Amino acid sequence: MRMLVLGGTWFLGKEVVVGALARGWEVTTFNRGRSGPDVFGVDAVHGDRTDAGDLHRLASHGPWDAVVDTSSSELAPRDVLLAARALADQVARWVHVSTVSVYADWPLHPLTESSPLLDCPADADDTFGYTGEDGSPTKYGFQKAGGERAVSEPLDGRAVFLRPGVILGPGEYVGRLPWWLTRAARGGRILAPSPAQRRIQPVDVRDVAAFALDQAAVTGADGAFNIAHPSGLTFAEFVTACLTVTGGAGRPLWAAPEDLTSHGVKQWTEMPLWRTHAGVWAVDPSRAVAAGLRCRPLGETIADTWAWLKADGRPVKHPRWAEHGIAPENEARILASVSGAN
Repeated sequence: MRMLVLGGTWFLGKEVVVGALARGWEVTTFNRGRSGPDVFGVDAVHGDRTDAGDLHRLASHGPWDAVVDTSSSELAPRDVLLAARALADQVARWVHVSTVSVYADWPLHPLTESSPLLDCPADADDTFGYTGEDGSPTKYGFQKAGGERAVSEPLDGRAVFLRPGVILGPGEYVGRLPWWLTRAARGGRILAPSPAQRRIQPVDVRDVAAFALDQAAVTGADGAFNIAHPSGLTFAEFVTACLTVTGGAGRPLWAAPEDLTSHGVKQWTEMPLWRTHAGVWAVDPSRAVAAGLRCRPLGETIADTWAWLKADGRPVKHPRWAEHGIAPENEARILASVSGAN
């Protein structure tokens, strides 16, 4: 099996490469060489996927049985289209890592793969789309929907789309789980969003990588898969697990959503993984599960991420890291004002 990975040096892309090599596959990676070292054992090609000349040079290293694209999250559809057209004749199958944000109903309503998608042309630039006043839809979602179309058109039935919600695990660069872990380790009263029994569905990066590789090896089928944990865990279980693995002497104080919003707490960023919309954690992954998606217990994800952080885990520098987590002084102020209700 010969595989091309677009990306391949950090988080999901790195896990895909490591997993492919462990299966005995021959792996080529293509990236700019800026985010991290190439995994030992790959045929590393460095270049810019928005440069037609670099893509032509990459194509000369083919053909491949499959490509797994983990590096399009910040690209405009037209840039995704450029790469898909340049490589279409050199790959038998394209596994495209997309996002649940492509759905018009996310995060307002429960989702299946038949839910309607946002409409964005395959050749759109980075100005296309908008973000609604309540955070839905998002410009990001429009862009990623256009990216899917940009792959579908030149690949013509040879593409599969993975639509994860939240991916956690060792190497995370966004900072959601690392923030909760470091906050738990600090101890004390911890501001947490009620209801404590609300279930969340993040998935482990290693499980997403394994499923991507399984799909890369499939022939004769295309389509899309929602990637979400089929059982998940409650927010209370999540916070408890963070406290347990870090040894933090903390105690969560479960604040009502209206208390948090009245104090200006930003959903999804200042309070990572918290969002009040009904559909945010109502993503149906049954199609992926039937196709072989296997998700480890999230307690294992939490413990392994803490072990990575303690071992001087250094994620790739990314601006989104600084967006996540509430400042200690703001948390203390809100705790003082809502403590009487708990």
